[in-house]
Amino acid sequence: MTSLQVNLPRDTARPVSVVPSPPRPTSPATRFDPSAPYPFTAIVGQDDMKLAFLIAAIDPSVGGVLVFGDRGTGKSTAVRALARLLPQLRVVEGCAYNCDPGAPGGMCEACRKTIPGEALKTALRPAPVVDLPLGATEDRVVGALDLERALTRGEKSFEPGLLARANRGFLYIDEANLLEDHLVDLLLDVAASGENVVERDGLSVRHPARFVLIGSGNPEEGELRPQLLDRFGLSVDVKTPTDIATRVEVVRRRDAFEREPARFQRAWAPEEQKLRRRIAAARRRIGEIEAPDAVMEKAAQLCVALGSDGLRGELTLLRAARALAAFESRTSVDDAGLRRVAPFALGHRLRRNPLDEAGSAVRVARAIEETFGA
Repeated sequence: MTSLQVNLPRDTARPVSVVPSPPRPTSPATRFDPSAPYPFTAIVGQDDMKLAFLIAAIDPSVGGVLVFGDRGTGKSTAVRALARLLPQLRVVEGCAYNCDPGAPGGMCEACRKTIPGEALKTALRPAPVVDLPLGATEDRVVGALDLERALTRGEKSFEPGLLARANRGFLYIDEANLLEDHLVDLLLDVAASGENVVERDGLSVRHPARFVLIGSGNPEEGELRPQLLDRFGLSVDVKTPTDIATRVEVVRRRDAFEREPARFQRAWAPEEQKLRRRIAAARRRIGEIEAPDAVMEKAAQLCVALGSDGLRGELTLLRAARALAAFESRTSVDDAGLRRVAPFALGHRLRRNPLDEAGSAVRVARAIEETFGA
């Protein structure tokens, strides 16, 4: 409540009721929510992690991001901050699955059954970023029978789960290496098909479930299943900074945010808006980025040198390099871009070599030098 001080003449000292004028309305761009996430652009260091997230935001077909590293290095903070930077989605109004009105082939059954010739009503929604808790039940993830409606009305109705909410957005799994095996199997099936199929309790439901998978975890608590690891397009290792100046700056900014979150957000709002515009521009530009044959040959040579299985490494490497080129306002993919994203795209795809004790980062760096030169 606003506090006002009124000075009265001494001979008329009496209680005075002062009603403050209502606050002026503010535009959405100038509202600051104290409960909002920490600004993405205020994160100190961790450049590789931030770049990997930006690449996935620009081109979701890259296949998601896995961030493994020490506790307290900003993994979850970066994911939640990224949600504020994503452009809004054009969706079918009232659809529980965020169906894209411009892509009839990827719509849910209800949207496809719209009367022919009838214009679909559309709306803008924030891009979903959905948390998948480790203790979530299968019904909570895939959806299940709406029991309340079944008991009160006697009707069978489907209650969408987390996969429905995450369609066309991001599904975040913290401590992904601790996820139960039956949920891992479920995610593998859905990630491969882009569709969630529910056959239970007399229900038969299919709906689109295309999302960018974001995972984080600490390798000391266990490894990720190879099948799930292969579903992540990019993988980044993060470490606790050892530089004193960097650590002090991290603590200083976090302390300032916790004490005065609105003021901190206001100070970083210009940088956030600038990055938001760059992401949107890169999304529009990415289809125009050329990939010369010489660059694709370098990508293939690099994958052969590392012995990566299949061709997913080359495809991911090319997509990530193209997204980086779009973000940096370049017109084509070049060798420098490939070198920059190669550790993210290939580091987790290496075969284990018992005769080579070097870690994946060292092996990728060595292959890059051999392919591109020092």
